[in-house]
Amino acid sequence: MTEPAARRVPFVYAPGYAPDWPGHVFPTEKYALVAERLGGPFETPVAATDEQLLLVHTREYLALLEKLTARPEAGYALFEVPCNRRTVDAFRLAAGGTVLAARLAVERGAAGSVGGGFHHAFADHGEGFCLINDLAVAIRVLQSEGRIRTAAVVDLDLHQGNGTARIFQGDRSVFTFSIHQEHLYPAKQISNWDIGLDDFTGDDVYLGHVRKAVPQILDSFRPDLLVYQGGADPYELDQLGSLRITKAGLAERDRLVYAAARERRVPVVATLGGGYPPRTEDVVEIHATTLRLLAEVTGA
Repeated sequence: MTEPAARRVPFVYAPGYAPDWPGHVFPTEKYALVAERLGGPFETPVAATDEQLLLVHTREYLALLEKLTARPEAGYALFEVPCNRRTVDAFRLAAGGTVLAARLAVERGAAGSVGGGFHHAFADHGEGFCLINDLAVAIRVLQSEGRIRTAAVVDLDLHQGNGTARIFQGDRSVFTFSIHQEHLYPAKQISNWDIGLDDFTGDDVYLGHVRKAVPQILDSFRPDLLVYQGGADPYELDQLGSLRITKAGLAERDRLVYAAARERRVPVVATLGGGYPPRTEDVVEIHATTLRLLAEVTGA
């Protein structure tokens, strides 16, 4: 895709997205590499405020995060990552980035964050490398601002978005949908619609579910905003899972989601989620493709 096409859809990014996790399986350097590959320009986010975070997270939990920055190693037991100052600041900034991207999506039809997608964070605790649920924060902020009434979360990460599902459980204004590997972390919560895949599921079955489910959700629920979690970790070489989705299959997945939104004139905001292949280059390529296709398919 040419650089001018990328500029039609705003992308949100800041160097502070990367937490300090040396040697971790989560390749935090991917954010800068994806941004470099996309080439900009980027909209610059600011960190989510306490007021915004409290729309989702408890005051006690936010206080705990601040307290843990004095003992970063204690974060491993809770989140599987060090809870140092840079980490907490990175998650606050990522939440602010998803908020900004969601606002831009409502205004312009589509937008993406070169980060975000921390769907394992619950209202009162974090887990699975996730401290703050930026997806939920963005939805609640836009609802509080009167920009949207309803939202649908389409989570196509390898892992179920358990934190997001729990946060919105019983809330008729938000529809949560997840396609994930079933026999794998995390302990499952109840989304509005869950599709748990068998180990070694490949492109044909996976894309068949996407092709059927996403239009059905948009037609029946009619959300004001589609929040899309385009995880790279269903990839066939990912170290934390055993689905067999090719790069071509992941790209087609993205196209299907964006085309369904475009045809129904539903604004879409994209976040990146996880990805843990042996080669960081692979996750960078997959994430960059997810955002490039957002611009190509929506034509925003």
